[in-house]
Amino acid sequence: MINLPLNLDSIDRKSDDYRILSEAEHSRATISSLMEEDRYMDALERTVNIMRDLRDFSDFNHPEFRALFASILFGLAEIHFCLKDYKQSEKELETLFKVLGRLAKEDPERYGEFHILAMELAARIIRSRKKTIEMLVKQQIMTDALYEKVNAGVASATERLAESLRKVGELMAASGAYKEALKFYSEAIRYSKKRSGRVGRKEIKMTIEMAEVMSRVKSMRQRAKRLLAAVLPHAIALETIELEEDIIALIEMIDKFEDQPSRWKTFIQTISQLGRNADREQEKQERRAEKEAEKAARKEEKRAEKEQRMAEKEARKAIKEQRRAEKEARKAEKKQKKAGQKAREAEKNSNVAIAKAQEAADRHEVAANNADRKEAGEK
Repeated sequence: MINLPLNLDSIDRKSDDYRILSEAEHSRATISSLMEEDRYMDALERTVNIMRDLRDFSDFNHPEFRALFASILFGLAEIHFCLKDYKQSEKELETLFKVLGRLAKEDPERYGEFHILAMELAARIIRSRKKTIEMLVKQQIMTDALYEKVNAGVASATERLAESLRKVGELMAASGAYKEALKFYSEAIRYSKKRSGRVGRKEIKMTIEMAEVMSRVKSMRQRAKRLLAAVLPHAIALETIELEEDIIALIEMIDKFEDQPSRWKTFIQTISQLGRNADREQEKQERRAEKEAEKAARKEEKRAEKEQRMAEKEARKAIKEQRRAEKEARKAEKKQKKAGQKAREAEKNSNVAIAKAQEAADRHEVAANNADRKEAGEK
């Protein structure tokens, strides 16, 4: 059993909703005690009572209602697991995951742990069913061997055969083969009565187990009630209080299941549908968010592509400008070289002219000096 504390502060204390949840909380504690005492039929009856009361809750979408419903479903699945009704336990877990999965998404901190516990219970059921099938094969082989001994007249084998048949019936019921299981229970009771010659504690217990399996099949519930009513006087005569309580609890439970069965089906379907609707709505919102994200991504991609194209255009323009500048620079450099060459040529020509002028001046000076000396000599 899981202990999922409820927060009832949001519910009017004078309302029927508050009463339903409060009584359910109290019953859960009782169910937990019954489970500890291995009184699984009584625990199942109390659980059915809670489920019947929950049908009158005003708002199936209320978070505290869903939290309580999830914890009750877990308990119900665990009770059926303890009763070795693995098929029914799996069905209840399937509904539980629909309810609990949604709660875990809404509040992971509060419900995450219980989601893990439900997964662990599912794993235990799967392992148990697998083990049951393996045991069933071995038990049937043993039963066949005991049949041969009984047919051979071995008196001590009859009691062992009855127990072996009961075990096969139990294993078949655990695997979900309810109708096939009833045949083995019927045979087990017949051989047990043949061995003891009366209806004793063992025969009553097997009859209760058989009726419990019958109660799992809707069309056989009334037969199960008649069978239990027939065996109740024997239990009273033996003064076996425990067996009497089991018989009465099972009869009451069948009555409650038979009471307005369509309401039961509608109630479970409604809770499951709420979970499916919420999941579909969440999926719809997720798809809408994905579409919006894709749209924004495409828009951003287009903007980025546009910016990239503009950047590439600017880059090409810059390269073109750079090439033009480099061309102008080369042209200017060429002009500069040409001007430098011209300047050097002009300088060279100037130097030549200067040299010629100097040479002419020197010749003129020599001529003048010669003329001066000649004139001086004539004098």
